[in-house]
Amino acid sequence: MNFNYYIPTKILFGRGQLNNLHKEKLPGKKALLVTTNGRSVIDNGYLARTIEELKAANVSYVLYNKITANPDRKEVMEGAALAKQEGCDFILGLGGGSPIDASKSIAIMCTNEGDYWDYMVRGTGKGKAIKEKPLPIVAITTTAGTGTEVDPWTVISNEETEEKFGFGIDETFPVLAVVDPELMISVPQNYTIYQGFDALFHSLEGYLANIATPISDIFALKAISLIAHNLPLAVFDGQDIEARENMALANTLSGMVESTSGCISEHALEHVLSGAYKNLPHGAGLIMLSVAYFSKIAEKHCCGDRLVELAQAMGKKNAKTPEDFITALKDLQKACGADKLKMSDYGIEKSRMKEFAIAAKTQNARSFLLDPCELTVKDCQEIYEKSYK
Repeated sequence: MNFNYYIPTKILFGRGQLNNLHKEKLPGKKALLVTTNGRSVIDNGYLARTIEELKAANVSYVLYNKITANPDRKEVMEGAALAKQEGCDFILGLGGGSPIDASKSIAIMCTNEGDYWDYMVRGTGKGKAIKEKPLPIVAITTTAGTGTEVDPWTVISNEETEEKFGFGIDETFPVLAVVDPELMISVPQNYTIYQGFDALFHSLEGYLANIATPISDIFALKAISLIAHNLPLAVFDGQDIEARENMALANTLSGMVESTSGCISEHALEHVLSGAYKNLPHGAGLIMLSVAYFSKIAEKHCCGDRLVELAQAMGKKNAKTPEDFITALKDLQKACGADKLKMSDYGIEKSRMKEFAIAAKTQNARSFLLDPCELTVKDCQEIYEKSYK
């Protein structure tokens, strides 16, 4: 019962909330508006609507629209250079986890010298202290997946070393988040699946983490229940606004889980994959690893009661064993059409499984410290190999 709680983000949640952005006191007068290199925010009108809101608030902007699905160090440095050149005084991330995560990292590099990887505390990072406060961040999420709009974490890849790590400080919490489920109706079916499961795993992992608190448990169980009951509806009818709304809430709650507990080593195992293969969506990687991963946790007999509680949250009210949770996870994947994903479809080579296991344990050692039980390199290799199709 000893814990700290800190989530300083103001949230505008609900249908049509993007229309209220101009009424808020924004943290500056000129924004670097960060989006992806795709066309979704343009074609669906979200970029134009955001620009209109900024104009109504008498705020100018510079557009940086080069963020990829797995944002990397070069994109961060380029965005920060543009923001400094143009005199931007805050960063606005528009889109899913990628542009919002990148916005946080850009905000750091707008006020601190050197290269982004100088400040990374894992792998080949130099672990330098962040001396200057990052620029303020505003997040407008168009997906229900990462919860990054209410947490401090930013996940960035190093294209040269094939590393991918999460990182964050108190000052990388967005000061303002807009969570408008109307912006999520346009998400394609496959990305609705990947993003929905990403949110699910944030809460599942946060519930099993050895730093879980009574507060994070409340957020996690509610998010898990919402996802189990609404994700299949959102997958097969993207226009179901109630399902989208419930998934948006689950996503935001999962971000709060990340802020009050933390991800365990399933995310570490996946980051190795999408760090090496940039075409792999993070959520897809998590789905492919999940059954073998949680089965390995169940085999360790370290958190059986918690796994039963997770099964119950996912709708199996009469669950009595950890295996009931594994069944619930498989059933949800099947209900969403997510059970057919194959690593081989993304060019992942089975011969690299031991290499990946060693990389996960060494590069992401901190995530393994949060696990409810010890996973060895051999355990990790078995998880990768059992997940491979």
